[in-house]
Amino acid sequence: MEGKKFSLFDFVYKYGTVAVIVIVMLVFSLTNPYFFTYDNITDILRSISIVTFVAIGVTFSLIVGGFDLSVGSTVSLTTVVAASMMVWHEQGPLVTLLAPIVLSLLVGLINALLVVKIRIPDLLATLAMLYIVNGIHMTYSKGYSIYANMPMEDGSVAPGKFQEWFLWLGQGEIASVPVPVILTFLLVVVTHIYLTYTRQGRMLYMTGGNLEAARLSGIPVDRYRTLAYVLSALFAGLGGMLLAARIGTGQVSSGGSMLMDAVAAAFVGFSVFGAGKPNVFGTFVGAILIGVLLNGMTMLNLPYYAYDIVKGVVLALALAVTYYQLRRKRKA
Repeated sequence: MEGKKFSLFDFVYKYGTVAVIVIVMLVFSLTNPYFFTYDNITDILRSISIVTFVAIGVTFSLIVGGFDLSVGSTVSLTTVVAASMMVWHEQGPLVTLLAPIVLSLLVGLINALLVVKIRIPDLLATLAMLYIVNGIHMTYSKGYSIYANMPMEDGSVAPGKFQEWFLWLGQGEIASVPVPVILTFLLVVVTHIYLTYTRQGRMLYMTGGNLEAARLSGIPVDRYRTLAYVLSALFAGLGGMLLAARIGTGQVSSGGSMLMDAVAAAFVGFSVFGAGKPNVFGTFVGAILIGVLLNGMTMLNLPYYAYDIVKGVVLALALAVTYYQLRRKRKA
């Protein structure tokens, strides 16, 4: 009986997340005929595109045994900076794209400096960066969202507006498929190939698997940990730019809710098909699970303030299953 119990757990561990997605979609389809339509499915995928970008960044930090709490504030920073480049400063594509990317890379490098060089515990270092970056973006925007024709301090209105090419990134379609969905699929495929089939990807996993063993085997672990934090911030920054393109404003503190969603998606991904480790494909499946749940609850007209309860339950269950499986492996 004991063996059957563990076999059942292994089966649930491998396929439980996918099974839950299928069951939830079936239940919501039966309660609302609009749920399982092409328009709604694309809406779900569009809604999770930004979370997936951020969650993949979190996944990179988890791979090297770290954790990045600053991704939400990085999203907020790049959202308002990208918006301000067009609305306040009337800049073209080069500056509009380059400025937030450079800032997100800078956030990643500072995180790496604090964690890798100064050796502050990752949770504390990135928590400090969360506050710093959040304060910077609020100071820069003076606490106001950035949008076309917004009033300025001198009594005039903002001279620029969101440009069509930028809005197309968040709102456009190619062959009836939303551009953010295409970008998300491309990111998932490219990062999966990078982590699975390249030497650098394998070194990242080896660094997180056993830091001291990796160091003794000649792997430049500090370099790979730095790379992970830089990529984490970069993907969060790209997610922030995509968010600005989608909603057409530079919304202050817009990344605040992204952190919890991204972390939940990344930890749910641990168990997808029994991976037992951070992985991009699993993270994407985790993001889909959260997106399906939130979309279904919206259709059922459940109060928005109940959404965090569901997110918290999903995260708690994912953590419980993941750490229980890790303990089983250690005992084995």
